[in-house]
Amino acid sequence: MSRKKHILIVEDEENFGSLLQNYLRLSNYEVDWEKDGTRGYSAFLDNSYDLCILDVMMPRMDGFTLAEKIRARGNKVPLIFLTARNMKEDMLRGYRAGADDYLNKPFDIEVLLLKLNVLFNRQRGSEAVPQTDSYRIGNFTYETRSRSLSLDAEIQKLSPKEGALLELLCRYQNRVLPRELALREIWNEDNYFTTRSMDVYITKLRKYLRGDSSVRIENVHSSGYTLYTDE
Repeated sequence: MSRKKHILIVEDEENFGSLLQNYLRLSNYEVDWEKDGTRGYSAFLDNSYDLCILDVMMPRMDGFTLAEKIRARGNKVPLIFLTARNMKEDMLRGYRAGADDYLNKPFDIEVLLLKLNVLFNRQRGSEAVPQTDSYRIGNFTYETRSRSLSLDAEIQKLSPKEGALLELLCRYQNRVLPRELALREIWNEDNYFTTRSMDVYITKLRKYLRGDSSVRIENVHSSGYTLYTDE
């Protein structure tokens, strides 16, 4: 049996912190909860965590400073910020401090659980095949350096974003490519507009690949996309 993922919550609101800790424990996570940034940093130094959930506004040390101290140690543990303020400046500062994701209070716990799954899937490097210069996609060949998708004598040159998205799909071939991972890797942000932009690129890739009926890109509801090949 694999070990439970260990999560650190740093949240100064008593009722909310207790509720969040209990929800995550019921979802089969091991959870520590600290009530200010200084105690949160001490807990981080004393333990090994798989993910940290940090409130932004806290006594003694705010979430931004805590994230910066964690990243200054070279630690790449995923970080999710929680905030009651819906301000663009806060969000930008959070991502600059090293955040992997952001949630505005109040939020649906199911949304948080989905984000946790995506971040943990991203950590599992074994889910994706290693990067290479060439991928077989059914009867297609995709050359990453030239961004050339070829089928028999026909060659389609892809744009940089088209090529990057197709390469990620190839690395997760027949598995789910998490939407958030693709948005972070290619667009460096995750919001409504970049999501709509990625949907447009998915449509373009489907058009390029329609020459082989054994190849298809399918939506996976609330999760991402899967490039399927019938082999």
